[in-house]
Amino acid sequence: MTTYKVVEIFESINGEGKKAGQLAVFVRFQKCNLNCSYCDTRWANADTSPYTPMTTEEIYNKILYSGITNITITGGEPLLQNNIEELLIKLGENPNLKVEIETNGSINLKKFSSLKNPPSFTMDYKAPSSNMEKFMDLENFSYLTNNDTIKFVVGSIKDLEKTKEIIDKYSLIGKCSIYLSPVFGKIELSNIVNFMKTHKLNGVNMQLQMHKIIWDPEAKGV
Repeated sequence: MTTYKVVEIFESINGEGKKAGQLAVFVRFQKCNLNCSYCDTRWANADTSPYTPMTTEEIYNKILYSGITNITITGGEPLLQNNIEELLIKLGENPNLKVEIETNGSINLKKFSSLKNPPSFTMDYKAPSSNMEKFMDLENFSYLTNNDTIKFVVGSIKDLEKTKEIIDKYSLIGKCSIYLSPVFGKIELSNIVNFMKTHKLNGVNMQLQMHKIIWDPEAKGV
């Protein structure tokens, strides 16, 4: 059985996405292959970040013990974990669990989307201000379905313009859920709304990170 590098497991509400405001169990894994300019989990991203070794069974049992049915697998970049498929298959076998995996857009999703009961993917597209746009795997747009979400983290008008370009180029509206998520404290929220109005972005959602409003923006485990 595989052992994973788990930085933390905690219960909270989903701060963003389709299940925003709903309870969830978060399983955060160590390590990320990107270094976004606005990253808020650098403390979990390095090879040297503290972690607890946990097996698939240990993670699964801790989730069941919580009594919460929304599961968010996050990081870091969780798809970097060796044999993460084993955990996703185990979670997918339980029809009561609703599993979402947050991924940064640089890891090819083909083998994960073809699992018998794949998770719901919330995939980032790293806009220019992230300094990581060149690492995006554009093939991933072909694997997203209406069960999935793409999140554009925007910190400038340039980011918004690139977002619209990608939405149009890959015909994303109607294919999956689309969210515009402002970099905390970096862009006027009204500018996002005005951009949406100007470009008639029907079917696109603006979201705020609820957990950063409820708690200190730097707080962990929330």
